Amino acid sequence: MDWNPMNGTPAVTRLARYTGSEFDEIRGDVVDPFEVKGSGLVWRPTEEHFGIRLDGRLVAHAGCVPVPLAVGGAGIRAIGVGSVIVAPGQRGRGLARSVVASAVEHGRGRGLEHGLLFCRPDRVPVYERLGWRLLEGDMRVEQPGGPIVMPLRSMWLPLREGAVWPGGPMRLLSLPM
Repeated sequence: MDWNPMNGTPAVTRLARYTGSEFDEIRGDVVDPFEVKGSGLVWRPTEEHFGIRLDGRLVAHAGCVPVPLAVGGAGIRAIGVGSVIVAPGQRGRGLARSVVASAVEHGRGRGLEHGLLFCRPDRVPVYERLGWRLLEGDMRVEQPGGPIVMPLRSMWLPLREGAVWPGGPMRLLSLPM
């Protein structure tokens, strides 16, 4: 694993591509690492990919994509963070923190004020430790048959000083990432 000499954390690289075989390499023999296969949701692929390699093998990944939202009647754009995964044998080493931070920085660099992600309830504390905030209320998301209430927990992160999440009904105007 390459290390960042400035702070001793694993070096994150922006990936030119993220293939199914790389995903398979990270997940190992875990069939449903995100535990969402039974949800019936259709997902939007992320467009930008950040990863950490150990001995040439990808062991951590986070993706992101700009997403449009309507919150309280106002349109906002956020960086949607998704496909966060760390190889089972590499967990607990801060790798998720590093790849998620790179995806967030990408959104910040695009001038976006908010980060958005969806996660299972048991993973909320992990993201809260990274500064993400739980959104109260239902988030509606697009699906092929029309909008539905997202069954996962919705979380947001301010990407600039003073950014606030607007109040009111929330709707992701795309497939979830």
